[in-house]
Amino acid sequence: MRRWGGLEEIPRDWGRSVVTIGVFDGVHRGHQTILRTAVDQARRLDLPVVVVTFEPHPDSVVRDLPHPAVLTPPDRKAELLAEHGADAVCVLPFTVELSRLSAEEFVQHVLVDRLHTAAVVVGENFRFGHKAAGDVDVLRTLGEKYDFTTEGVRLVADADTITSTLIRRYLSEGNVAEARVELGRPHRVEGRIVHGAARGRELLGFPTANLDCPAHAAIPADGVYAGWLLRTAPGEHAESCWPAAISVGTNPTFEGSPRTVEAYALDRDDLDLYGEAMAIEFVHHIRGQLRFDSVDELIEAMRRDVDQARELMAGTDGDPSDVG
Repeated sequence: MRRWGGLEEIPRDWGRSVVTIGVFDGVHRGHQTILRTAVDQARRLDLPVVVVTFEPHPDSVVRDLPHPAVLTPPDRKAELLAEHGADAVCVLPFTVELSRLSAEEFVQHVLVDRLHTAAVVVGENFRFGHKAAGDVDVLRTLGEKYDFTTEGVRLVADADTITSTLIRRYLSEGNVAEARVELGRPHRVEGRIVHGAARGRELLGFPTANLDCPAHAAIPADGVYAGWLLRTAPGEHAESCWPAAISVGTNPTFEGSPRTVEAYALDRDDLDLYGEAMAIEFVHHIRGQLRFDSVDELIEAMRRDVDQARELMAGTDGDPSDVG
């Protein structure tokens, strides 16, 4: 798949394409429906699918809000978009200047002049242009002027409409099971394994891999989870994925500490993962964070947590997509 870090990287000889536009954080089931529709159109027209997305999140620029928690960092997002049929991803740096383009200026500058758009596929609630003045009807009218078609895709809903905001709320509540349903896969946090306090190995009997998470990563609520510890770049390693008991929190039994995300690969005390690029995937919530009166009480609780994680992850055969 091609990746372009802005309009200037699009080849000058790029031909016509089917385009979909959005932040696509999470590449959740709603996004996947839009992508399937775009792929279907592209196959009929024998054209590539281009996803136009934005970094940083527009809310942090237009509304001067804190950057939302990120469900999928750029590399992971591109990987997922490719899995769902994108032939190219164009990441537009979202600036104040870009936000001030009128709807027609955006269409002409991005869709017409650079991507030679034949068809646009977006969610039915899509808004664009200065002060979000453009919607699907405006896009359809501009398409008639600039020779492209527009399709607004009905939003996917279970109890609620599936949105990135809803998934962030589930994660903030520790509800990783509902987040998994809406994403269509377990929520993943990526980073590198770093040295921690070494209590897990030296004091508690459960050596953990401490994940150094990037800024703005969408980390679930403090507590204990069952899920997966996996290499994101396995290379020639024979092993790349292990069922795990996962802890998120501040270690209140030890008078607290900076918030950590760490995973114990079940029944493995022989792994040396320091410095490796890894990911943790959250499949089941076991309990919230607790403070214990003694280390012995903590160790006993951890044994119960590990037993429960082992039971929850049993029968998954080392496949993160097989989560029961």
